[in-house]
Amino acid sequence: MEEPLLLEAPRSRGARARARATARSAAFRLVAFYALLLLFGLASFLWSAIGAALVHVLPRRLGEPLGLGVIRSGFRAFFAAAEATGVLRLHLAALDALPRGEPVVIAPNHPSLLDAAFVLSRVPGVICAAKSPLWNNLLLGGAVRLAGFVRNDSPTRLVRDAIRQLRSGRCFLIFPEGTRSSAWPVGPVKGGFALIAQRAGVSVQTVLIETNSRFLGKGWPLFKRPQLPLVYRVSLGPRFAAAGDIAEFVDRVRHCYRRELGAGGGDAER
Repeated sequence: MEEPLLLEAPRSRGARARARATARSAAFRLVAFYALLLLFGLASFLWSAIGAALVHVLPRRLGEPLGLGVIRSGFRAFFAAAEATGVLRLHLAALDALPRGEPVVIAPNHPSLLDAAFVLSRVPGVICAAKSPLWNNLLLGGAVRLAGFVRNDSPTRLVRDAIRQLRSGRCFLIFPEGTRSSAWPVGPVKGGFALIAQRAGVSVQTVLIETNSRFLGKGWPLFKRPQLPLVYRVSLGPRFAAAGDIAEFVDRVRHCYRRELGAGGGDAER
């Protein structure tokens, strides 16, 4: 009667060992997650303070490339550390195929606050539309101003400054939803991105961002802990010529997002 117990014991010990290893791995990822957030906050604050000083010293032709270069390098380093510690699993290689030296409006869907960082970390020299509160943000304000981001505090200013950047040969990053997705996988699409592209005479490159979590999405509580690892997959969608009626063009882009991303999205962590 004792022999079956002796046969089961090694399997039980192995299962317990695997469970302990899984628990240790989860605990390590959780510690790494908060440590990386702290490090990101400190580094952002330091560079924001430096950037706020440099913006008054350096001419735009020197300050903007420096600001964009530091932002790109900083995000790449952060993502590399997050992947190495198992906090993130990123699939961003598709962004390397975005045009270099050709002005285009880059138009991703917007599931989380990390979306702009994905593009900025992979595409050199891209200019981003940013909401006006960021200009006075302690963590980001100086960096945003030095990099020459376009301030989105009025439609007229946004369109004018975005067109200026595109006509200078740069790519322009803007989220057609105007804010993080209020519905899943994509919320209502606004027309500003289409108007900018049409008046600047450039095309619109859609970018599709998929994730397993709604972490840092619309309505996500600030201190809610997500399930780790967080997985993000970025791919390039169709490229559109911004011609014809604006409303019809916006409708085509909205249908593109829903078709490519799927109308469901229920598997993402809530």
